Formats: sequence, structure tokens, C-alpha cells
Amino acid sequence: MKKIGFIGIGVMGSSIVKHLLKAGYEVNVYNRTKSKTDEVVALGANWYADPATVTKESEVVFTIVGYPEDVEETYFGEKGIFQTATAEHILIDMTTSTPSLAVKLYKKGKENGIAVLDAPVSGGDLGAQKGTLTIMVGGDESTYAAIEPIFKEFSSKVNLQGSAGKGQHTKMANQIMIAGTMTGMTELLVYADAAGLDLEKVLDTVGGGSAGNWSLANYGPRILQGDFSPGFFIKHFVKDLKIALNEASRMDIDLPFTALAQQLYEKLETNGHGDEGTQAFIKLWWPDGKRKMNF
Repeated sequence: MKKIGFIGIGVMGSSIVKHLLKAGYEVNVYNRTKSKTDEVVALGANWYADPATVTKESEVVFTIVGYPEDVEETYFGEKGIFQTATAEHILIDMTTSTPSLAVKLYKKGKENGIAVLDAPVSGGDLGAQKGTLTIMVGGDESTYAAIEPIFKEFSSKVNLQGSAGKGQHTKMANQIMIAGTMTGMTELLVYADAAGLDLEKVLDTVGGGSAGNWSLANYGPRILQGDFSPGFFIKHFVKDLKIALNEASRMDIDLPFTALAQQLYEKLETNGHGDEGTQAFIKLWWPDGKRKMNF
């Protein structure tokens, strides 16, 4: 399988496509905003006008779009993937979406002999750039085995979590953990700043102990540099936490800290920060994004 379709050339998709091109795959791309594909087209990717045409020209099709409704349109729309997909195709949705939609895609594929995987990713923009993403896969083992070599071109950890939808459930567990590390990291900075500590030294020291985590190591320095560019959009994190809480409710479990994180991130989105990175969480305390103390 050397012809790959890729739909959704955003913060993550652009870097993933670059890894696939470097590995020698022919990559056919589509994005609603065509200009976002200019860089990868200049590197050798082929632009097509809609998901149906990308699918027709490819053997494997990856999608990574914004919201579940975007996934619905990309697959089921008038010019969607299922209009031209055949039993010769393998379809992989890497969007963080609902487990129920992942099952719907799988069942639709099954009806027509088309293999479908849900495969959301974690690792942010840096993970995509470095090719070290973590991929959480749901679907049939045989399909996973066929695609695993392609996954490894842009990931450092990939596992089949179970049947259709299990990849999305694993991503929800991942986002629940990130909600905790982001709130902890932010409150750490707020507290340390109010206590008059040197925040760079605090990050260096705390990060070397038992409180060390990915958010602290990657987003703490960005906050201190005033860098709120999106490795992962606040608006997408709000969406993810809503999905996680809806699934928790359906399973009759209570996640109070995740619910609080969702409410706080939603407040930021309402205040106009939805297109910033999740590290802009600090702006609930530092509205201009700058620490209160100066060293």
C-alpha cells in the first residue's frame, strides 16, 4: 500500500504528511482551506478537491478533522469518503471523536466490505513534528496489522486497544489525565509566582522529581515565554472533555475534577481564547499571559 489519502492538513496533519512523504509514500491530500496544503503540496503531495476524489485515488485514507460533525460530513457527505470507498480501501479516522461515531463508521464499512479503524493520537504539535505520536487504535486486529507499519512512520507508541470505538475510549482516558496535569501545572505556577519564586528554577527542580510530567516539561516553558500558539487548541480540548464527560455519564461514573476542568476551559473559550493552545489556561489567573512577579 503506497498510495495514501490524507484529509485534514492542520497542526497535526501537516507534520504527519511530511513524515509519510519522507518515507516514500504517494500522498493525496484535501483540506477545506486549500492554502493550508500549500506546504505539503510543494513537498510532493497531490491536492484533490474533495474527500471522495482523494479516496478514489488512494488505497489507505487517513482523516484528522476538528469535530464529530466534521467526521460525519467527511465520511457520509455528498462528496464524502464512502461515496468512492471500496473493499480495496482501509479507512482510518484519527480525529478525537465519539466512540459511538467510531462504531458507526466501522459498521458502515463492514456493510460494504471496507476496513475501518479509529486511531486518535496524542503528543501535540511537537509529537507530530518529531514523529513520536502515541496512537490508540480500535478495530479488527488484521486491519491493524496491515496498517501498523504506516503508523510507525509518525509514532513512537501504537497499540490496538480493542474493537471499534476502543481507540476513542482510550483517548478520552488520555484527555482526562491531561486535564489533571494541565490544572496542576498551572496552579503550581500561580502559587510559585505569588510566593516570589524564580519560576524557571521551580520548573527545573519540580520537573526532576515525582511531580514531573509531559505538560510541565512542554507547556510550562511556553507559558513563561509567553507562547500560547496551539499545539492543541483550547476549543478542541473543550470538545474532548465534553465527550469524556458524556461517556462517563453514560457509564454512570462521576468525574468531578474533569468536570471542573471542562468548565474552566469552556470559560476561556467563551472569553475568546478558543484558538489558543491549552497552555493559555494560565490566562484565568494572568489575563495578559504574563507572570505577576519579575526576576
